[in-house]
Amino acid sequence: MSGKKVTVVATFQARSGKESELKNALISLVAPTRKETGCLNYDLHVLPEDPAKFLFHENWTSQAHLDAHLQSDHIKALLPRVAELCVGFPEIKIWEQIA
Repeated sequence: MSGKKVTVVATFQARSGKESELKNALISLVAPTRKETGCLNYDLHVLPEDPAKFLFHENWTSQAHLDAHLQSDHIKALLPRVAELCVGFPEIKIWEQIA
């Protein structure tokens, strides 16, 4: 998978009362991530009927670029806050484009 485009779908569920904090934390990841080598898109969404649910849709030119992103300072800074802001660890699925 290292040389093929990868798509990531990551979903987050905010703890009750932490919706705004999680939203702001996730928004803060967007600008620096979009500047990373290999990032094709990094888009954050909210579920209109449930403002506590967030989804990232990301495309990377390769698994290696995604791996580098996961080691970035801005991602590492969020990890210790996940337990405070989210009901559980985000669900992260990595997809490989085949057509």
